[in-house]
Amino acid sequence: MKFIDEARIEVHAGKGGDGVASFRREKYVPRGGPDGGDGGRGGSVFAIADRNINTLIDYRYARIHRAQNGERGQGSDCYGKGGEDVELRVPVGTIIRDLNSGELVADLAHDGERVRLAKGGAGGLGNLHFKSSINRAPRQFTRGEAGESRELALELRVLADVGLLGLPNAGKSTFIRAVSSARPKVADYPFTTLSPSLGVVRVASGASFVLADIPGLIEGAAEGAGLGHQFLRHLARTRLLLHLVDIAPADEHAEPVRDARAIARELKKYDEALYRKPRWLVFNKIDLADDAEARIRHILSALRWKAPWFAVSALSGQGCREVCNAAQRFLADGRQPAARTRRAA
Repeated sequence: MKFIDEARIEVHAGKGGDGVASFRREKYVPRGGPDGGDGGRGGSVFAIADRNINTLIDYRYARIHRAQNGERGQGSDCYGKGGEDVELRVPVGTIIRDLNSGELVADLAHDGERVRLAKGGAGGLGNLHFKSSINRAPRQFTRGEAGESRELALELRVLADVGLLGLPNAGKSTFIRAVSSARPKVADYPFTTLSPSLGVVRVASGASFVLADIPGLIEGAAEGAGLGHQFLRHLARTRLLLHLVDIAPADEHAEPVRDARAIARELKKYDEALYRKPRWLVFNKIDLADDAEARIRHILSALRWKAPWFAVSALSGQGCREVCNAAQRFLADGRQPAARTRRAA
């Protein structure tokens, strides 16, 4: 299924049914009086978070959603039937905003969470409500109210504890395959990953976290270059970022220090809050460089890096478990491991 994480829809709640002016007409019942019932309420439109759905593709093609109108009231004190509500099931993690005002309508972060997007109109009153000692044959009734109509923007932000970022071909997909059961595509060309991948990393019995892999970033991503900018929103809910750095790039013109700084700049330009999240460096492909330790020392020195860092080979799995254990401890108690100067391999 194609991954769709943005959609625009229109929701229209139902109109309330009109009240009715009616009088009781029965044999042997003189002056029966008013018996007009109320109109039924219009149906409302609701959104429900459903963990069994993982894309907004249904709303890319079905854009207009209307709830049922309420039925008109009837005589003999009969009230009109209320309109059926419409329930829109969306993935957990969906953010809903009003398209015109930009107002946040809902943030559905939990399975089963339910929010009303458009309220149905109230039903009109029948003449039964207007009788009095001086108005014994009222002919007044009221019309049903119109339901709400809104244009909404749906945006999916996946729920993950840890996010992977880095240049294309830095080894993010290989890393998530090494530590979880996720199986994103891996190939030797840029932008192999075209949509976010989620994997559950099980560190120990009862201890696990969700890891998110997004398409690789390139310089200018915040302005729309490449693919990664379309998915940076999926890192917004994470508590920790793992920045993978390729210390053995196939491109002889690549400069890991320059590239690492470029990724940091793109994060800052895209979202200051995302830039301020805890970020650890993970030096990948140490199995391909005989001088891996020297390369890592050079990068750390050039970046003046004080935060935690790790050296791994995602292909062989070397060092990956150590990263996962440290991430689990950080998520559990909020403490970062001390920055260290251990050997790379």
